[in-house]
Amino acid sequence: MRLSPIGTRMAGMSGLRSIMEDVASTMAGTAEEDWINLGIGNPAAIPEAGAMWRQALSNALAEDFDRVVGRYGPSRGSTVLVDAVVDYFNRVYGWDLTPQHVVIGPGSQMVCFAAAALFVGPGPDGMRRLVMPMVPDYTGYQGLCMHEDGIAGVAPRITLEAEHRFSYSLDLDALARRDDLGMLLISSPGNPTGRAVTRTELDGLITVAEQHDVPLVVDHAYGAPFPRIGEVHVDPVRHRNVINCFSVSKAGLPGERIGFAIGDPDHIGALAAFMSNSVLHAPQLPQAAVAAALRDGGLDRVTREAITPHYRHKRQFMEEVLAEQLPPGLNWRVHSGSGGMFSWIWIDHPWFDDIDMYRRLKEKQVFVVPGRYFFVAAPSTDLPDGHATRCLRLSLSAPEKTIVDGVTRLADTLTDMQTPAMG
Repeated sequence: MRLSPIGTRMAGMSGLRSIMEDVASTMAGTAEEDWINLGIGNPAAIPEAGAMWRQALSNALAEDFDRVVGRYGPSRGSTVLVDAVVDYFNRVYGWDLTPQHVVIGPGSQMVCFAAAALFVGPGPDGMRRLVMPMVPDYTGYQGLCMHEDGIAGVAPRITLEAEHRFSYSLDLDALARRDDLGMLLISSPGNPTGRAVTRTELDGLITVAEQHDVPLVVDHAYGAPFPRIGEVHVDPVRHRNVINCFSVSKAGLPGERIGFAIGDPDHIGALAAFMSNSVLHAPQLPQAAVAAALRDGGLDRVTREAITPHYRHKRQFMEEVLAEQLPPGLNWRVHSGSGGMFSWIWIDHPWFDDIDMYRRLKEKQVFVVPGRYFFVAAPSTDLPDGHATRCLRLSLSAPEKTIVDGVTRLADTLTDMQTPAMG
């Protein structure tokens, strides 16, 4: 049987997904401890978060099994969680939400997928694209659009900072010049860089969204108010063009797939209808647990006392290990991120290639993520020569010993790659 054009696209494998398949097949049949996996996207197992969710899930199951497990629920989301979200954000941010401003989905990525289905695609005036205002950004966004050539990215401005540091910033002028905007999507803090948008940049993005009459979807999966991985100082903003997406995955509940969006009732109503027509509704048991964690302050407490400090320490530790282990004379820089679960490294040498590095490290039983897959559809001419293939992502979720061993083998690999070029 033949697939439709949309079926062909959605059945395809992105570059990073092929890497993940390679990791899984390579490790199959071997002991996990034989490998050093610094490419992992799972959040760290933080005991305080695990204990809170274990108790919340247990309580939800014990209190009303029939309601949370034994029957279908509303497609917008369970009343108990929708009301808890409304109460929480009205209290914390002084917003004026009603249940019509909220929709619950099986993970924030599914909510973003629904938004792309609603706002992106061919029309009478041409293709309306999902545009990432600044790449590199989350590679999972590559699979959100069902239309060929439906995703584009805007190259960043690059600033060299102190020795071994650099940063990206938004090129709002380049974004505003585009005439194909159907939807804007940005993660903040970002995956892979950990960079959070500033309030000035956020205001600029909102202005562009207003001018083009499109939604700006801001993915707060790593950001405020939870899990607040890192020093995130810009709070979510309420605006008729903004859809704010939140998730509890990085707050210790990745396997249960609960995310939600807050926005204008017209946008949220369309998203709720999409959920009804596709997945019916998100799982009800974790919805009850999330509602309890919002109401009793448990999620805020765990974020403040455990999650934020954990990743702050791991980021500092990773950067210390990189400075100690990477070869002298190597032109390397780490992105100055404010949050997120990863370190983003730029090896600025013509001899460096991210896929070559991936293959060499795999032979040393180390996995990292090549950088090129985070630059989807960004014009290469707008980036420094070879930049997209000279970057890599390292996970902060691994234990400290794993990080040390992995970076040590990375340093040895870089030395091996550099030696022929120097000769």
